Amino acid sequence: MRIILLLPVPPLPLGDAASRWFYVLVKGLVKKGHKLTTFVVCKDRETIDKLTHIFPVPEYDLRCYLVPKQLGIISKFKTIQRPYSYIFSYELQTDLYSELTKKYDVFHCEVIWSGWLGLKHLEKALLNIHYLFSLDGSFENNQSLENRFRKFLTYRAEQKLLKSFPRIITLSDRLNKHIQTINPQAKIYTVPLGIDFSLYPFSQQNKINPQPIVGVIGSFNWTPSYTAAERLLTRLWPEIKRLIPNAKLQIVGRSARDALAKFTDIESLEIYQNVPDIFPYFANIDVMLYAPISGSGMKVKVMEAFALGTPVVTTSEGVEGIPAEDGIHAGICEDDQGLIDRTVELLNNPNLRQERRVKARELLEFYCSPQVTVGRIEQIYQSII
Repeated sequence: MRIILLLPVPPLPLGDAASRWFYVLVKGLVKKGHKLTTFVVCKDRETIDKLTHIFPVPEYDLRCYLVPKQLGIISKFKTIQRPYSYIFSYELQTDLYSELTKKYDVFHCEVIWSGWLGLKHLEKALLNIHYLFSLDGSFENNQSLENRFRKFLTYRAEQKLLKSFPRIITLSDRLNKHIQTINPQAKIYTVPLGIDFSLYPFSQQNKINPQPIVGVIGSFNWTPSYTAAERLLTRLWPEIKRLIPNAKLQIVGRSARDALAKFTDIESLEIYQNVPDIFPYFANIDVMLYAPISGSGMKVKVMEAFALGTPVVTTSEGVEGIPAEDGIHAGICEDDQGLIDRTVELLNNPNLRQERRVKARELLEFYCSPQVTVGRIEQIYQSII
C-alpha cells in the first residue's frame, strides 16, 4: 500500500511516549513492504541527524522539518485559529500537500493536532488519538485568565477535529467511547501502542534491595504524572513509611525536582531529574506506585515497567488500554487504602513481586508487540481502501 504518514514528533526508539510508537510504526510498515512516505516535525538539527542514521535512504522515505520560529502577532492569530498547528512549517505543509496530489491509499495523521493538515483530505484520512486534554484536566490547577482562554481554545479545537474525521484510531476503549459521543458517525478503531521489546531487556530474576524502594517514574510537566507523584507524596507514602519504616522513595524523570520542589524535605525521599538513562532506575525500584488522579490514553511509563520487569501498583487509568488484571499482572485499585495495601504486600513478598513481573511482561508481549499493533494498523488501512 502507498501510505503517507504525518508525525508531530520524531520516531526515536527511546524518545518520548509517542516517539517510541512512531519508531515501531515506521519500521514495521516498511518491513512489511509498504511504500511509506513519512513527514516528521523535529525541534533541532541534531535530531534530524539521528533520524538520518536510523532511517537511511533509500530504504526509508523520511522527510524532516524544523519547528518554525514564531512571529509575534501573526503566530498568536494562527494559534487562536488552529491551536498547536504552529509546529507544522510552511515547507512541511507545501511538500505534504504536493505529495497528496499524487496517487496514495491512506493519509495517516498521528496525534490529534496533526489533524489540522488532514481536514482537506478526509476521504482517505485516518487520525490517531493518543490522549485528550478535555479528559486529562490539564488546565484545572491554574485558573488565570490566560489559562482559561487556552483551555477554551484547546477544548474547542479538540471538538472540531474529532467531529471532522470519518475514521479515528484510539488507544483505549475509554477514549473510543468518549469520542463516539462527540462524533457518532465516525468509524472508530482501538489499537494499543506498540513496543519494540528488543529495546527492553528483561531479567528472569529481579534483585532484592536491603531497603525496599517505592518509586514513580514519569514526565512531571505532564498533568497525569504530576498528580500521581503528588498523591503518592501527600496521601500514600506516609502510611507506607509507617508500615515499612526502612522503605525509601524515589521519584525520577523530566522536571521532577522543579515540579515537586515543595516536597523535597519529605523523609527518605530521593528525586532525580532529567536523568540520561531511565532504565537503571526501573531496575532499582521494588514497586512502581503510579496512581494518577486523571489522565487519558496509555501510560507509557507503566508499559515500560511491565516490559522491564518492575512490579506495578496503579489505578484503572494507569493501565488504560492494557487488559491487566488486579492481583495477576499488577495491583490495581482506585482508593488510597487499597493502593497502600497492595504496595506493602508486594514490598513484603519477593516471590509475589517475581510472579507479577513475569505475568506483566507476558501480557505486554501478547498485546503490544509490533506484529500485533502494526498488523492491526494494516487491517484498518485495508478497510479504508
